[in-house]
Amino acid sequence: MSQRVGAYAVCVDGGRVLLARYVSPYGDGSWWTLPGGGVEQNEDPYDAVTREVAEETGYESVVEQLLGVDSRVVPAAVRRRGHGDHQNLGVFYAVRITGGTPRPEPNGETAESVWTSLDEVPALRRVALVDIGIALAQRRPLSGHVEPVIVGGLIEH
Repeated sequence: MSQRVGAYAVCVDGGRVLLARYVSPYGDGSWWTLPGGGVEQNEDPYDAVTREVAEETGYESVVEQLLGVDSRVVPAAVRRRGHGDHQNLGVFYAVRITGGTPRPEPNGETAESVWTSLDEVPALRRVALVDIGIALAQRRPLSGHVEPVIVGGLIEH
């Protein structure tokens, strides 16, 4: 089984959440996601999340709180690419934007970053981690663990 550790920013401000539009390099569409991504070798997820926010959005940010950790296995039968089962381990942080100017990711897969009303999120084509991050931010469980989030027909990565 393969595994990926990611650090994700949940930036909620005044009933809006910061979302990034991921464009697949394989030409199979685009989805809304949270700013964030893979934790590099020997990198702390705490540092990775602010690096990813800067790379993907152009914003400067600070971590305010660890929201929780989500672990889910994507069975081989539903994976879009790769072989065998795959575990996604996501570390979610409440992050506050402190400066910068929004822009697309240079030479990357993030086409734009947009502050979106929380009421509009359910109608978007989005990855499951958006719902997981929002659930963690709204519930702020003391244990840092969120019960499984129903993601309906959403695409899992």
